[in-house]
Amino acid sequence: MTLLCSFAGRRLLPAVLGAAALFVAAPAVAQGDPPAWTRPIAPFNVLGPIDYVGTEGLAAYLIRTPAGAILIDAPMEQNAAAIERSIAARGVKLADVKLILLSHAHFDHAGGLAALKKATGAKLVVGAGDAAAVNTGTPPGETSYGVIRFPAAKVDRAIRDGQQVTLGGVTLTAVATPGHTPGCTSWSMKLPHQGRTLDVLFACSVTVAGNKLVGNKRYPGIEADFRRSFATLGAMKADVVLPFHPESVDLLGRVKRGALVDRAVLPKMVADARTAFDADLAKQRQ
Repeated sequence: MTLLCSFAGRRLLPAVLGAAALFVAAPAVAQGDPPAWTRPIAPFNVLGPIDYVGTEGLAAYLIRTPAGAILIDAPMEQNAAAIERSIAARGVKLADVKLILLSHAHFDHAGGLAALKKATGAKLVVGAGDAAAVNTGTPPGETSYGVIRFPAAKVDRAIRDGQQVTLGGVTLTAVATPGHTPGCTSWSMKLPHQGRTLDVLFACSVTVAGNKLVGNKRYPGIEADFRRSFATLGAMKADVVLPFHPESVDLLGRVKRGALVDRAVLPKMVADARTAFDADLAKQRQ
């Protein structure tokens, strides 16, 4: 089992692999979190103005523009300082980060929002369905692993499907892909590259990852939302897919190999997620 864009792996991985030695308990890290989630790596350029400023196991992307920078995701509270250092290492002042966008309201993606918003003064843009969760620090829905809170952060704009944010000539479009959370939002952008325009998708998770699919009182529409998201993503074409758990598409390896541009990545991701969803739903219905 791979940890595809979900922190449910912190509970599931030991049982599946039977290898508690994979996990390291540290003062700021909850026991059971994969070490890669908090393991710093040197920031690097992904493509064009897009830099990777996250950890080995949790992505954060920095998009540089003439009017400042856009940060997508702030994974885990204890990673905030490392992300700040990575932003600076890419030649961007914290005060020049003007917008912070979020994929979804789980602690491993939203935990550093409050700290990074304070450090940068940036405006925070969140999918409308997750705005309340971010404002309160309480993740939405019902799961098999309970509630894992994160520091609340003030949402400046709750964005809906098809709406856009623009900074310095760079425009990102919100693609609502709910299910994993009600406000799970993928972000698409056009990127001029070597004489062509690439469709880039920062893909929010479409994995079940411990979500209660049957009788979820806090999120009764979860099954329909997942199916709608599969249809949405299945109809899209993306030249470059940038996930928030980099191992899900071997992002680091693809960057090293110069193999980021690949239209087969998104269809495979959707097909795999749909198959896993159907299997999980059938199991929960038993």
